[in-house]
Amino acid sequence: MNAMALILISVAVFFAGYVFYGRYIAGKIGVDPSRETPAHTMNDGIDYVPAKAPVLLGHHFASIAGAAPIIGPIVAAVFGWIPVMLWILIGGVFMGAVHDFTSLIASVRHQGRSIGEVIEEEIGERGKTLFLVFSWSTLILVVAVFIIVVSKTFEAIPAAASASVLFIAVAVLFGILLYKFKMSLAAATIIGVVLLSVSLYIGYINPIQLSALTWTYLLMGYIFVASVAPVWILLQPRDYLNSFILYALMILGLAGIIYVNPEIRIPSFTSFHVEGLGYLFPILFVTVACGAISGFHSLVASGTTAKQLNNEKDAKPVGYGAMLIESVLAVVALITAAMLLKEQYAAMRGNPIALFAHSLGTLMTSFGIDYDAGKTFASLAVSAFALTSLDTATRLARFALQEFFSKNGVKDEEQPLLYRNRYLATIIGVAAAGVLVISGQGLKIWPIFGAANQLLAALALLSVTVWLSRKGKENWFVKVPMVIMFIITLSALGVMVFQDIKNGHFVLAAIAGVLLFLAVFLAYESFARLRQSGKASMSS
Repeated sequence: MNAMALILISVAVFFAGYVFYGRYIAGKIGVDPSRETPAHTMNDGIDYVPAKAPVLLGHHFASIAGAAPIIGPIVAAVFGWIPVMLWILIGGVFMGAVHDFTSLIASVRHQGRSIGEVIEEEIGERGKTLFLVFSWSTLILVVAVFIIVVSKTFEAIPAAASASVLFIAVAVLFGILLYKFKMSLAAATIIGVVLLSVSLYIGYINPIQLSALTWTYLLMGYIFVASVAPVWILLQPRDYLNSFILYALMILGLAGIIYVNPEIRIPSFTSFHVEGLGYLFPILFVTVACGAISGFHSLVASGTTAKQLNNEKDAKPVGYGAMLIESVLAVVALITAAMLLKEQYAAMRGNPIALFAHSLGTLMTSFGIDYDAGKTFASLAVSAFALTSLDTATRLARFALQEFFSKNGVKDEEQPLLYRNRYLATIIGVAAAGVLVISGQGLKIWPIFGAANQLLAALALLSVTVWLSRKGKENWFVKVPMVIMFIITLSALGVMVFQDIKNGHFVLAAIAGVLLFLAVFLAYESFARLRQSGKASMSS
């Protein structure tokens, strides 16, 4: 087997999935282009702001495509490339894209509110409370880990730091040109992309050299501003412009793979058990999260994207399409590992980002691009992935905390302070993540994040299933993935509890135990509501 065949097969599968299965899902959930979205009915100029489809696609893709779709496939390739490839293809089309698309529409139909509030309306207040506690805690972990990843990347690759700082300035200018001076999207994009290229060059020749600790504090200040600022001035334009870097990385990677057509050198399958990682089931399915299915995507879809959706017809390319683009990225990441000799892969597997950058830098030399320049560009792109996920996760954590303290039927001016004051809600989230980062505990908890992330996906699919059931609509296309994800997640958490207790990691065992309780409790509440909906529909 060669790499070009894998790429062509995957692109064909994803294209067919988008055209046919995406159209089928859109019809089943009742996408209606004539229906006004919350971005228009609740436009506040801060969070609810209608965005043109290409801009929103750029924001959504850049937000969901963190480093995870690169890291997961590379780490899981130790089981062999066939099981990883099959999970990306099947999971991406029938689970991940469906999860993202339906979560987005469910949020739009609930005034752009988060999945937590959808759970409250469809399942009950207790379900919402536990979901918001869980999602806020998970997001704080995401923020802490990505602060560590970005700060260490900036310290190791100063060019990535200087380019990223310049990107922020370019993004603010782009937002002002587009929204204040009413420049056309095409003209603003041309200016933005040109300045982006200039920023890459300036950053490459003028690196900013600071310690990881200094970058940690600077990043904490940045994500505070990014969380409270209107989306049109920073978050939306920066993610849109950064998406061009991500697209360029994917295009160069795909072109390099097709042109060079490297041989797949790692085994197609190794073993059902890998020392230090675990058994293929369920560990592979939580190691490869983003790229197949990721619960974090539902938080993005219902947290920021639903509040910016200009028209429901944009939901399919943004929700279903962006997930499949990420799946392509996951295939590229898998190939960067699979093209290495078995010994090379074993030596570099512990540093997936370095492996990814090395392989892409090697492929880019086929176009006459210097290896070091190609490797640096790949590293810059990965840092852009991480930074977009970082500030989006901070805003989502703020939303979760505000929703937790919100009271139904109470005027905004009479709501609790933490609901009304976005600055205070953001400070609490940033401070909590900062404590994790400075204490050094963030990365120690990371191994459990894969299972937590997939649990989020199961819960999001659960809420959509109940919503469709209560509307009397067919829901098997979300119910089946939901059941599968619950089986995977509960199995993985059970294994983690056992292993952590065995190894004396009692704190991690306690966290996994809490997640198990949450999953079982919400599943019980939801299936009870599903039974009620079934009885109601039968009686009617």
